Amino acid sequence: MPSNNQASKAGGHAFLPGEWARHLTRVMLAVAVLSMFAADLRAGDDLHVKLSTMIEGDAEWDWTQARTAYVPGDEPLWLTTMSRTAKTGAHGYHDVYRTISRDRGESWSAPAPIAPLERAGQPDGYEIAAGDLWPGWHQATGKILVTGKTFNFAEGTKETPRREKVSYAVIDPATLASGPLRTVAMPEKDHQGRDIVAPNAGCNQRVDLPDGDILLPIRYQSSDKRRNYTSIVARCRFDGEELVYLEHGSEHSLPTGRGLYEPSVTRFADAYFLTLRADDGAFVARGSDGIHFDEHVPWTFDDGEPLGSYNTQQHWFTIGGKLYLLYTRRGADNDHIFRHRAPLFAAQVDPDRLHVLRSTEQIVVPEHDATLGNSGVCQLSPDEAWITVAEGRVTVGPRQGENNKVILARITGR
Repeated sequence: MPSNNQASKAGGHAFLPGEWARHLTRVMLAVAVLSMFAADLRAGDDLHVKLSTMIEGDAEWDWTQARTAYVPGDEPLWLTTMSRTAKTGAHGYHDVYRTISRDRGESWSAPAPIAPLERAGQPDGYEIAAGDLWPGWHQATGKILVTGKTFNFAEGTKETPRREKVSYAVIDPATLASGPLRTVAMPEKDHQGRDIVAPNAGCNQRVDLPDGDILLPIRYQSSDKRRNYTSIVARCRFDGEELVYLEHGSEHSLPTGRGLYEPSVTRFADAYFLTLRADDGAFVARGSDGIHFDEHVPWTFDDGEPLGSYNTQQHWFTIGGKLYLLYTRRGADNDHIFRHRAPLFAAQVDPDRLHVLRSTEQIVVPEHDATLGNSGVCQLSPDEAWITVAEGRVTVGPRQGENNKVILARITGR
């Protein structure tokens, strides 16, 4: 008997059973989506998750790399930055947009371009796009600091990773005006005397210290001939306008694949924790001062089995005095998803043994035939965190032709 796809191409009534199966699948998917976004999602024993759709893409463009900053006060503000991205190909990032909410995420403004962060041509023929951005409110200065990287395209089409730099921009929450795209000057050599090539802070979760200094995770290549990354945490100074590198601590890498990259850092109790992406796994390290960390070890569950997260980022949040990891992984009936980047999981971390407690794992954003790997965390309070994530790869599979969605998961304790 022909497959469903063959039957649909052939047409006619001879293949009605196959077409009926495909129709039934679509109905089931539609019901699942309506259920997912119509009500609160109560998952697991520890966390309460409320899902909503913030913004949708359109027929021509997707929204990607969506992350949210929270500005507290008498009139609180939530500001999400997003990249306008081509639907096909890799890293087709163009201009950066923002959407805002003033009612705790119940409604969001129409996306508006951030003019200073538009993709722009350079005299040498390259086009530069700000990307992999993460906005965060900097309490000491009252500004929103957006950190990330530069994407560099020769003649506007061919990406050149070795030209990447640590990029940032400053947004005034009172006026929503943004300063220009700027880059951080980095040392030429690391502690081992190796070159620091193509440093960037794309997709990296930072920590702001009480004195206003910033712990910014950064990755770099030690050679312009091989994309093998070393990850560090740099202590930086920020005065509300300029972000300046001061120092960095331990250097973490692997000899295989692309090394260790897309690091994210957090502070919990009296320690700092660093999670790192690798091509075929994920790693974690603990330190006491925010820049120096012990040797990185693979992420595992508390039963010793590998976590199963690989080739995508992980991030941190806290709820009710507990530390949680946000991640994707294999083994969740998700072999049809690119790099198993959905569903999006959260689970409690044992900060002493550096592993994930399997019994606490729960889905915070369900899989719906799209990737969910490039997420962001916005910590509103010790008992509330928001996860912002844009769907990817909606151009293939059962949802082919649909607009992608930017999803908000509001997480609180029970």
